[in-house]
Order: sequence, then C-alpha cells, then structure tokens
Amino acid sequence: MVVRDAMTKDPFTIDPQAPLGTAFDMMRTKQLRHLPVVDGAGQLVGIITDRDLRHAAFAPAISEYLSATGQEQLRQLGESLEDLRVDSVMTWEVFTTHLDAPLGHAALIMSERRIGSLPVVADGRLVGILTERDVLEAVARGGSLRKFEPEGFLW
Repeated sequence: MVVRDAMTKDPFTIDPQAPLGTAFDMMRTKQLRHLPVVDGAGQLVGIITDRDLRHAAFAPAISEYLSATGQEQLRQLGESLEDLRVDSVMTWEVFTTHLDAPLGHAALIMSERRIGSLPVVADGRLVGILTERDVLEAVARGGSLRKFEPEGFLW
C-alpha cells in the first residue's frame, strides 16, 4: 500500500499570517492535532500542531508560581501573545512524504521522528496529510478487521 491510498485528501490548512487564535479555534472545532500551513500559492511552509499551541499557551499556566514581578512580566508577555500569528509558533522544518511512498516507510519515519503526521506534497504543493490515525485505519483495513467488535476487549 502507498501513502495516496491511506492519506487524508484536501486537509484543512491555515495561512502563516493567520492569528494564533484562529488556528486554535479551527483545531478545536475540527478536532485536529496537525494543521498544515500553506502560503497563497498552496506551497507548504510549515505545520502547527497541538504541541506548538500548548507551548505558546503554557506561560499563563505557571503564573501562580511566580513572584509579583514575574507575574507582571508574564502579563506583558500575555498581551503580546494575543498578537501572535501562526508563523510565530509553527514548526518550520517539516518532514514530508509523497503520494507513491510506501505506507510502511512513511509510518517508520513517523515512528522514528516521533511525529504524528506527514504532509503529502507533489511539486511542492500540499495534496494531503498522513496521520497516525490514517496509518492505523489502513492497517485495520488491510487485515482481517473490518469492523470494531468489542468482544475480547477488557474495559
């Protein structure tokens, strides 16, 4: 099986200049963990992940442990976070794959690099995304499992 058989086609994307809040809202409402960042020409320029968003939002969570001076500095940082754009927190160096890559090879890259997705590109343009879920569904379809059967599982 190759990547094109398992990937999510036409994935949701976001512009690098979009406000960070827009990325957060899109990922929350669409239940996404990985959001490719593309420019106006459809070229992949990066990816923003739930981890990137957590890192950007982490500072307010520690405020209760800071001194008054530290809290004031953090408040000022928080005000500047409101102005952040996607390209300020996204991952710029993105591992990618192509349509005809063997699925096992793509899964190995994801495992070795500890990443949850691989954008799929053709001629530099984003054409899909391969996620952990896509790989697991392809494995299930390729084997004898066609439908979830709860028998045999401990809850």
